[in-house]
Amino acid sequence: MTKILKNNNTLLKFIQCLIIVFLVLTIGGCNIEVNKDVLNNSKENVTEKGKLKVHYIDVGQGDSILLQFEDKNMLIDAGTNASAKNLIKYLNNVAVKKIDFLIATHPHEDHIGGMDDIIKNFNIGTMYMPKKTANTKTFKDVVSAMKSKNIKAKEPVAGEKFNFGDTVCEIMAPNKSKYDNINNYSIVVKVTHNNKSFLFAGDAEGVSEKEILKKGFNISADVLKLGHHGSHSSTTNEFLKRVKPKYAVVCAGRGNDYGHPHKEIVGKLRETGVKLYRTDENGTIVATSDGKNISFNCKPGSYNRGKK
Repeated sequence: MTKILKNNNTLLKFIQCLIIVFLVLTIGGCNIEVNKDVLNNSKENVTEKGKLKVHYIDVGQGDSILLQFEDKNMLIDAGTNASAKNLIKYLNNVAVKKIDFLIATHPHEDHIGGMDDIIKNFNIGTMYMPKKTANTKTFKDVVSAMKSKNIKAKEPVAGEKFNFGDTVCEIMAPNKSKYDNINNYSIVVKVTHNNKSFLFAGDAEGVSEKEILKKGFNISADVLKLGHHGSHSSTTNEFLKRVKPKYAVVCAGRGNDYGHPHKEIVGKLRETGVKLYRTDENGTIVATSDGKNISFNCKPGSYNRGKK
């Protein structure tokens, strides 16, 4: 009888051990899965350490460019009024919470159309705007949104530099206080990430490009965002020669009314061997720099002129 009891006790302890092991494995396995999900989400929400991502967002016939360096964000322009909803959705999808630098290159609707919604929906750090107003509802909406959040824009000063993560940003235009054409008020900025650089030309035309060259700025860059959507009014021969880009990006809408990019510009790029990426063909384009190399999320587009 004693022997039977001992055997039963041994069996009971064995069963208890099995139950404990099962519970540990089950609970432990759940925790492991949760931790994996958290890690995966963290990787998606923060740009890889030391890398710069540049998103040339497809907003149709307009400009909006997002730069991300680790947990920092910079937005250059905000597309059209019509594209505002999709732009905000895109920024949310890439986990933008705060825009550390917001640049409104000049007060045209295809560049600041969605700016008021951006200001309303995100925390804004430093904002840059040229000292040029416009008597349009779009511009007034932006000013109203700024006032609602007590945001005061800084006036760009050519030659000013500021840091964005580990990158150095330099403002190269505008270089005068008054222009006949609003496009030439465009803020032009160069972003340097170790040995690689990006030049963002807004809608700056030949007049502004000439001033930049005269000032003697180092405008050489690996990637050039073509001025004025690839219009023949910009990207003059001397300017392109001095930038000497390996890649060019044109932000233009499919079948836009202006025929952007113009045949003169795509012809120059083809002749000089510059690879052209274009939002009217590629959609949103994302360039990633590790400071030594630049890669793109898509293949280059064509050298065809824009179709109306």
